[in-house]
Amino acid sequence: MNNETRIMGIDYGDKRIGIALSDPLLTFAYPFITLQNDSSFLLNLSKIIDEKKIVKIILGLPSERFKSSKELSQKVLKLKSEIEKKNKIEVILWDEEYSSAIAKEKVIESVTKKSRRKEKDLLDRHSAAVILQEYLDKQ
Repeated sequence: MNNETRIMGIDYGDKRIGIALSDPLLTFAYPFITLQNDSSFLLNLSKIIDEKKIVKIILGLPSERFKSSKELSQKVLKLKSEIEKKNKIEVILWDEEYSSAIAKEKVIESVTKKSRRKEKDLLDRHSAAVILQEYLDKQ
């Protein structure tokens, strides 16, 4: 891996998909962008993968303890294969059970304006960063 490559973290949602990136040294994750989950998502994601020289993707997988999570898990697995097919890149599934709660804390810590804290896309990006940071910490 050259020093410009990065790893991407993804927090999947039915409406929005949070994207986080690692630094080139693969030590820390930061919230990057939130994309709409629509027909142009895969194209937009591919552009980021190319531009940021992404070599691996960590995709949050919801815990299947709840019925609603089972449905979401199926969508995440489908997305995993679509990304792998389109971008020829390794996608690792990561348990995201507590990522939203941790992300909420991070948003409260880092975003001083209360009105901005309510922005859902902010939480999506931070959740992706939590997922990616957990992965990086385990490496």
